[in-house]
Amino acid sequence: MKVAIGADHGGYELKSDIAKLLESLGHEVIDQGAHEFDPEDDFPDFAAPVAASVQAGKAERGIIICGSGVGATITANKFPGVRAGLCHDTYSAGQGVQHDDMNVLCLGARVVGVALAVDLVKSFINARLESNEPRFQRRLDKVTAIEKNQISKCLILHILHN
Repeated sequence: MKVAIGADHGGYELKSDIAKLLESLGHEVIDQGAHEFDPEDDFPDFAAPVAASVQAGKAERGIIICGSGVGATITANKFPGVRAGLCHDTYSAGQGVQHDDMNVLCLGARVVGVALAVDLVKSFINARLESNEPRFQRRLDKVTAIEKNQISKCLILHILHN
């Protein structure tokens, strides 16, 4: 599998460990930087190229690492077709793919250590969408409609009346 990976200064060291892990598991790593440590760099400069790679189909999955993972998640989710999730537990890292077709894993290097990050990445990479479950596709279709600003009349009425 092709996996795009990127990190700002907050995730710089962990990115190297994750890239080595992915390669040892037989995956092709597309390194979107940072390629050198710069304490003044900004997470969008590395989250955006990872998300764009996934969006364009150049990578099947992406992993973005920053200090907390929050900024990376916000940035990645601005790209249509990208479903990024911030995960700090292995259940969410796998279930996000299985049920929600998550295609970008975001990690907070200041929140998780190397050992947990390795487990999170393995859970994410090894998971597959449970496509035999119509409810997961139905939910994904609703998310896609929202992303395309095609919110249903029913949803609009629900919002207005609550």
